[in-house]
Amino acid sequence: MRIGELAEQAGVSVRALRYYEEQGLLTAERSSSGQRHYAEAAAERVRLIQMLYGAGLTSRTIAGLLPCVDAQVSTPESRALLAAERDRINAQITELTKTRDRLDAVIEASTAPENGCVVAHAPHGLAAATGI
Repeated sequence: MRIGELAEQAGVSVRALRYYEEQGLLTAERSSSGQRHYAEAAAERVRLIQMLYGAGLTSRTIAGLLPCVDAQVSTPESRALLAAERDRINAQITELTKTRDRLDAVIEASTAPENGCVVAHAPHGLAAATGI
């Protein structure tokens, strides 16, 4: 499939696909005219790359993991890398949960009349436009 088709199928931009190639995360065959052609499995690979980026992994880390994915081999090194990334994500989740809890407390305190906080209401037109 051509680059535009892959971009549409995987839900990413053509620019993202070119970047993945530059980073060694995705490969394409080239036609005699230089056009990129991807295997059918490329869309699933792009979705995996997107998921790993979404989890906060760097392109270098992803590049280190993809050979294990391709070979369907789990090595002690790849398991250690995955475990370290999982631990990093868990730490982020813990911090985000604390931040959310602090925001909830501020919201609660800011709407409690006994705290001396005056609750202002949005003008009618603004409330209708923003859903406030």
